[in-house]
Amino acid sequence: MQLTRFKHKTRIGPDYRHGDQVSFMDIKETFGLGSIRVGKWVNAEEKDLAANLIFDSFADLAYILALPPKAMGLRGTLNLAFGTGGRKGVQAHYAPNLRELALAKNAGAGALAHEFWHAFDHYIAEKAFDIGDRSGPRRKVMFASDCWLTNVSHLPHPLNVKLLKIFDSTLLSKDGQDVHDYVRRSVKADKAAGTKYFSQPTEMMARAFEAVVESCSGIENSYLVSDTAKKDTIAVFPDLGHRTIIKEALLAYFHPLGEALSR
Repeated sequence: MQLTRFKHKTRIGPDYRHGDQVSFMDIKETFGLGSIRVGKWVNAEEKDLAANLIFDSFADLAYILALPPKAMGLRGTLNLAFGTGGRKGVQAHYAPNLRELALAKNAGAGALAHEFWHAFDHYIAEKAFDIGDRSGPRRKVMFASDCWLTNVSHLPHPLNVKLLKIFDSTLLSKDGQDVHDYVRRSVKADKAAGTKYFSQPTEMMARAFEAVVESCSGIENSYLVSDTAKKDTIAVFPDLGHRTIIKEALLAYFHPLGEALSR
């Protein structure tokens, strides 16, 4: 394990790059991404710094999930944008129409794990659920978490059964007969803020995923994920005990997926 500091971004984890500078092309090739866009206002120093941070973050995520690095690109369908503008005040977002994970130049740190789950949630929906033909010009964007909530029939496959258990473990009580307290707290947060954001299944799953990632021992990467256990934010994240349960379900799905993809 090696401790590295990148301008106030702390990371503890394996040295995948062996201290070398990587490029965005290295990220594309190593992790099997579709395309990468870098904003024209990103200078050379910022580009180099970001490439190292993003490379290590994707590598850490692949390590935690026991996936081959190429799998992070979701079979070449996931695109990446860095410093290209985006939404004011938003550190990162996933654009399903572009299948693009976008990170802000000055505020994208800590959001990669959250947005990667959105990308995966979108990608896996048509692989795991019977959502019909999605090729039409007016096709509705579907996420697996929404399919789970609306009881869309899942396609028969052992991995899809394991995927359902991730949603069950995150959003349902232990006996499966009621919603989990995490859901209630998310609804309460929405009521307090006068919004409908925290309780969306896509957002609850993304927060659960990043919380589990941050809780993994041996890896600390504040560019990948941060602040899911702080006193002022933990109310909208799974508690520490719940994270252990979700982690078991996540690894029970991703480990055999990684083994299958590595053959």
